[in-house]
Amino acid sequence: MTTADTAGSSDDGLAVQTVGLTKRFGAQTAVDGIDLAVPRGSVFGFLGPNGSGKTTTIRMLLGLLRSTSGEARVLGEDMPAALDAVLPRVGALVEGPAFAPFLTGEQNLRRFDAADRHSAPRTRDARVAAALERVGLTHAAKKKAHAYSLGMKQRLGLANALLMPRELLVLDEPTNGLDPQGTREVRALIRSFAADGTTVFVSSHLLAEIEQLCSHVGVMSGGRLVAQGTLDDFRGAGALPRVRVRTPDVDATRAVLSERGVTTDAGDAASDLDVVTGVLAADTVAEDLVAALVERGVRVRGFELLGQSLEQRFVQLTGEGFDVVA
Repeated sequence: MTTADTAGSSDDGLAVQTVGLTKRFGAQTAVDGIDLAVPRGSVFGFLGPNGSGKTTTIRMLLGLLRSTSGEARVLGEDMPAALDAVLPRVGALVEGPAFAPFLTGEQNLRRFDAADRHSAPRTRDARVAAALERVGLTHAAKKKAHAYSLGMKQRLGLANALLMPRELLVLDEPTNGLDPQGTREVRALIRSFAADGTTVFVSSHLLAEIEQLCSHVGVMSGGRLVAQGTLDDFRGAGALPRVRVRTPDVDATRAVLSERGVTTDAGDAASDLDVVTGVLAADTVAEDLVAALVERGVRVRGFELLGQSLEQRFVQLTGEGFDVVA
């Protein structure tokens, strides 16, 4: 687990790196000295409540907003100095897709492709067709964009981001407002991008999306990056493991666990008649607990080590839930 003040000075193996990146709007500090490190090939979940500074950070990374201070490197290049060299290698979907409503999906993509000075006109048809196929919209290529569902518009936005080969995809709230089917479609697409080796940077305030999609996580709160690391490390950092034992011998189990340094939770007479849970001491070995229970004649029906949930870790770090605007 890496906290915000431990970012290294080298960008080897990083698709995105910032050092002390800050943005102020008058007296308000929207982003406060963040040190971000996004490994190449990762699906990086940029997590935090609405208003925590995520979109402002993304806009600085893409050169859409100039930072007040600090440094940012994207794909090994200084931003915004290397904007012209970097942006053709980056696909982005920020603050929702915007299309001409009375043009078809195909016509919208051709329009965006023509606006890219790096695209070759002679291969435009093939690029547009390939992007539509990749996001599953070939059947709707001739349909006007105003008739697209929200999920289809999100997929069309992803198709636009994929018109050229990309090393990095930056997606700001890609499933925002989607129904369950649309969410599943976009989630599957993001997984397919990652499987092809593209680094995917996903900004979201939705815990379920981050847990299901991402290999790495960074957490923003009040404009600050309060933690970052792998998803597994993030869940486990700062928390001792917990244990759950299912047994008819509850009192005997509590006695054995207490002797072995486990702080057991208070039972719920209505729902936990056959379950004992508790927090393991730092030096407790789970296998030794099972052996001790069996040796004392406890009938063990189930034994489970419990990880900390992403939500628990977030609240532990920030003291707030996801319905709070920082």
